[in-house]
Amino acid sequence: MRVTTFLAARAARTHRRAWAAVFAALAVTSLLLGALALALASAGLGHPRVARYAAAPLVVAGDQHTRFTATPWGSEPRTAEAGLTERVRVPAAALGVVRKVPGVRAAVADAVFPVGRAGRAAVGRPWTAARLAPRAVRDGRAPRRAHEVVVGGAARVGARTVLRVRGIDTAYTVVGVADGPRDAVYFTEGEARRLAGHPGSLDAIGVLARPGVPTEELAARVRAALDAAGARSVGPRADGDAAGLRVLTGNGRGAAEFLDAGPARVGLLELLGSVAATVVLTALLVVSSTVVQALRQRAGELGLLRAVGATPRQVRGAVGKEVGRVAVGAALVGAVGAVPAYLALRGVLDARGALPAGLELPLPPWLWSAPLVGAVVTVLMARLAAVLAGAGAAKLRPAEALREAAPGTARKVTGLVLLLAGVSSAGTAALQSGAAAGAAAGAAAVTMVSACALLGPWIADGAMRVLGAPLQRFCGPAGHLAAANCRAAARRSGAALTPVVLVTAFIGVQLSAGATLTHAGAAQAQEALRAGLAVRADGGLPAGAMERIRGVPGVRAATDVVPGTVVLARRETGEPRLDRLLVLGVTPQRLTRTLDPGVREGTVRHLRPGTVAVGADRARSLDLRPGATVSLRFGDGAPARLRVVAVYERSLALGDFLFSRDELLRHGSRPDGARVLVTVAPGGDRTAVAAALAAAVPGARVETSPAPVRVAAEAQALTEVVTMAAVSVIGGCTVIAVLSTLSLIAFGRRPELRLLRLAGAGRRTVRRMLRLEAAALALTGLAVGAAVATVPLLAFSLGVARTVPHLPPVPAVVIVAVVAATTGAGTLLPARAVLRGRYPGSGATGG
Repeated sequence: MRVTTFLAARAARTHRRAWAAVFAALAVTSLLLGALALALASAGLGHPRVARYAAAPLVVAGDQHTRFTATPWGSEPRTAEAGLTERVRVPAAALGVVRKVPGVRAAVADAVFPVGRAGRAAVGRPWTAARLAPRAVRDGRAPRRAHEVVVGGAARVGARTVLRVRGIDTAYTVVGVADGPRDAVYFTEGEARRLAGHPGSLDAIGVLARPGVPTEELAARVRAALDAAGARSVGPRADGDAAGLRVLTGNGRGAAEFLDAGPARVGLLELLGSVAATVVLTALLVVSSTVVQALRQRAGELGLLRAVGATPRQVRGAVGKEVGRVAVGAALVGAVGAVPAYLALRGVLDARGALPAGLELPLPPWLWSAPLVGAVVTVLMARLAAVLAGAGAAKLRPAEALREAAPGTARKVTGLVLLLAGVSSAGTAALQSGAAAGAAAGAAAVTMVSACALLGPWIADGAMRVLGAPLQRFCGPAGHLAAANCRAAARRSGAALTPVVLVTAFIGVQLSAGATLTHAGAAQAQEALRAGLAVRADGGLPAGAMERIRGVPGVRAATDVVPGTVVLARRETGEPRLDRLLVLGVTPQRLTRTLDPGVREGTVRHLRPGTVAVGADRARSLDLRPGATVSLRFGDGAPARLRVVAVYERSLALGDFLFSRDELLRHGSRPDGARVLVTVAPGGDRTAVAAALAAAVPGARVETSPAPVRVAAEAQALTEVVTMAAVSVIGGCTVIAVLSTLSLIAFGRRPELRLLRLAGAGRRTVRRMLRLEAAALALTGLAVGAAVATVPLLAFSLGVARTVPHLPPVPAVVIVAVVAATTGAGTLLPARAVLRGRYPGSGATGG
């Protein structure tokens, strides 16, 4: 034990420069893993924010989940669950049941609906529900009559205001100003129920407890009373759904208010999980290659230890302790840096608006220890690399340490197997979509990079056979030396090649996967848009607005477009899956004049309630054609069996399904998201038509340059931010790995460079030789990395976007520049001391 401790301590002091490179790589790895651990832990604790029901210890709401049960092959039945983003309501009769429960001081009905107020969107509620927040009148009094309202923000008591609800303008008198949100409008209870438009049901019931009644006990009583009364969520549900009402307490109360937050949290966890898996694979490759290279440079020293009597166990122990000392310090430094890295990521997400409204990602004090998980994983990675390297070092004989051993056949076979596995697994990216497909492509790229790490010597040897002739022919003595060095030290060249391939392939896959989806979706959206104008209004368009719009002179066609969601239940290798999909509801009359989905089969003219149009990719995966039927669940969980009337191409922009607008609104709670796309007749004056539309539909806004319709534009913001953050940090990690590996190799080559100088090579010749070696390494790494990235990217882009991979010019130039700069710096900077020295016969400057 004392011998190994002594050897480890002496080696750590002697090889400080070599271990400094390893320290930097391990610190960045720990930082990245720690930030991801903090993000995953915070998302795992995430929940919808409690705002409107902060003063109510209990909230009774509809079941906002849908479930699907299936029996995998040779297993017990399993159930998948997905959140619903459309309101599932509570029957009004449940209010009387809750009020009779012992311990309930008050049960307050709540109904929330969109309101147009002074040209901006607002939220309407009954004033009785304001006590659930609680909100109080700051000026004036509560509303008592149907034509009276209390508003949030700045307003003058006694003023008249015109509010638009469900497309109808009505004048109200402001009788009070309430504290709280500026966009709130409070009505009397009866008026609010009338304006909400769903008589017989409520959005939620807030429950206030009597003094001294524990929340858990009261929740159990309310739950029992509702079950005894047979109270269920309003509307039909799919088989297997538990459609009973939910009694929410604590942080769960926010789920009754922010419907998008719960599903968004699940999506965020899945995204972070896929990124974390790719990061761990990448970090393992970076750490192992850096540690192994640091020990490989000392093969002579380790062989000498064996020659003077050190046992294999002592060598392994010394190597393990040496790596452990460096790893622990580096991991702790990275863990400290993980906290500001995570806070920076949160800042970017907030600045970009990538997180849905109402999603809370808490950071309790005990959660700040999460980066230690990343530190532990980093140390374990380093120790694993040390075990592998120490096992090889313990078997060294002194004679073997003096020469570079040829790579074995087992290494070659393993590399080929991994390469084939990576190529075959890249095809799974074609079966995924969006972020999942990008993560699958990244994982396939990492597998292929691992294969290239094992096959590095053979790749380097083959590359130098190709590049050797031009180097020798056109680059003089320096070219002869560079080609000879690379061929003679194929194992060393292969080790230097691995991180270059890694940084090229990984960043290329991650950037190109997202860019391909964005580019293809934007192109489809631009091709689909035929309209030159769009009409929308906060609070909805009035009844008969479509007829008035179509009757305006100069209007060729008009289409009402409403966004929504559906849930698709399916089996994947026998496992139940529920996919939440973004879709559109449209009016089919002359649809292709305003929004052309690129119909391949059938016709969208037959689109009406009970029918659906399907995107080509989804139709292929479900084996659907016009005339077939497909089973879906709407955003409120209601099941439907729909007849397919058309198959269309532009699903990346318009979503996987097109519905009749009326049917989608029947199962949706947010009609204020609609807009009418208008195409001007040939030869018509767009400005004049826009003015006529504004006059025909009072209170509406007319957009003269409507944005293309893209259902996933907002959903991709979160994926883009997380992907860019991962690419930036992992790109920095791999760049450090390139510099570390090349620096270690350059430190090990100092005796060789001194010998060249003693043999008469001048500084200029040696410097040019190193530059040519760096150029050959960068060119080979870029070529191999691009080839590695192309395989999964082709499977991903052809399967998901039906196009070739797309990478914007700026990121492509940045990748090439970073690789060139890091290979040049890693090769030339450590050799400065040798190049500055004067040696007999070498001359002052060399030649």
